[in-house]
Amino acid sequence: MRKWVALLIIPFVLMATIGTTQVQAETTLGIHVDGAILIDADTGKILYEENADTPLGIASMSKMMTEYLLFEAIHEGKISWDQEYKVNDYTYAVSQDRRLSNVPLRRDGTYTIRELYEALAIYSANAATIAIAETIAGTETEFLKLMNAKAKELGLVDYKFVNSTGLNNEYLQGMHPQGTGVSDENVMPAKSVARLAYHLMHDYPEVLETTKINTKIFREGTSDAIKMDNWNFMLPGFVYEYEGVDGLKTGTTDFAGHCFTGTAKRGDKRLIAVVMKAVDANGVGSYKARFDATRALFDYGFSQFSEEELLPAGYEFEDQKTLDVLKGKEKTVAIEVKDSVRAMIKSNEKDLFEPQLVLDESLLKDGQLEAPVKKGTVVGHVKIVKKEGEDYGFIDSKDLGMDVVVTTDVEKAGWFSLMMSGIGDFFAGLWNGATGFVKGLFK
Repeated sequence: MRKWVALLIIPFVLMATIGTTQVQAETTLGIHVDGAILIDADTGKILYEENADTPLGIASMSKMMTEYLLFEAIHEGKISWDQEYKVNDYTYAVSQDRRLSNVPLRRDGTYTIRELYEALAIYSANAATIAIAETIAGTETEFLKLMNAKAKELGLVDYKFVNSTGLNNEYLQGMHPQGTGVSDENVMPAKSVARLAYHLMHDYPEVLETTKINTKIFREGTSDAIKMDNWNFMLPGFVYEYEGVDGLKTGTTDFAGHCFTGTAKRGDKRLIAVVMKAVDANGVGSYKARFDATRALFDYGFSQFSEEELLPAGYEFEDQKTLDVLKGKEKTVAIEVKDSVRAMIKSNEKDLFEPQLVLDESLLKDGQLEAPVKKGTVVGHVKIVKKEGEDYGFIDSKDLGMDVVVTTDVEKAGWFSLMMSGIGDFFAGLWNGATGFVKGLFK
């Protein structure tokens, strides 16, 4: 009897083993996360992703959007680094909550934007973040409008911002932004988080000058002095140190779990990794779990990928070297790839990629450009695709120096030429119509 039972159990054991093997094969890096993505920081090439399109809690990684809007406001001259912020009841109350990451603010104190920014970027200080939001927009409620507008502009998807910090609103002591729920929290997919980090670093690379600081004293030499240890424990000198790490932003709440957007550079390679709700092998979230997952992503990217030129500048598409021109002195104009296209790919897969032309249909009328046309006009971009096998593409292909442009000027034809062309088209239409009619008679 036992023998027969054993024989009956064997197929089920085999099926379970096969299922486990398949799951392990799908998660090739063996990381334990709810979502993750790895990209080349220079081109936005996606090197690895895992559940990267599912909206998840982002906690203090939200502060990257606050940083973006801060740098933008500084560059546009709307505020300055030396500008002072006066503490109000909201920021004072939040700053005194020692359950949260904070530098304590004096009720009657004033602080420069630079001081507040360093507290945000190094120590993830929440009240300092709210103070920056209020300085830029007047109130945090108004700042949410800027966050949403910028998210749309940057091409982020499936995001929800309910505050500037990433905290759960329940920690804001009833003073959370108007129109948001008392226990709401910011969410975004890993792919959108990576896109935000990509644009932050490209548009304002100076952010790394602060995020790379592992320790700093807030208001050193005063009675308010407090040591700020960066929550990014992968920085040099910390317990999970990883060569080349110099940013970018951690995040932790009960809802979001342990999250991290990290960046590291080795030689000419820079990577951005995002891990969301990281846990260990026992399913327990921790600082170590998020940094272990990030380490696995970085190891994979630096060891398996190299930068290759996929297309030279001036590349012409075999199946479409020109575009037709309407009302021009010339009937066609040549098109080409503007700049060399380089990307990080697996070292042995260069020949597996091919370019595809994506024209900007908004510039065309029935597939034609209308004269006059200026040399260098961007008429589309290149999409790099893999001929076989899985390829994740790019985080934002239109910003990669992948523009397709016209190579020469085409002037608009004079009125006489246009008139003669119109007459020619008219008689050609008549001839074609008559020919068609005659052919119809003899069918």
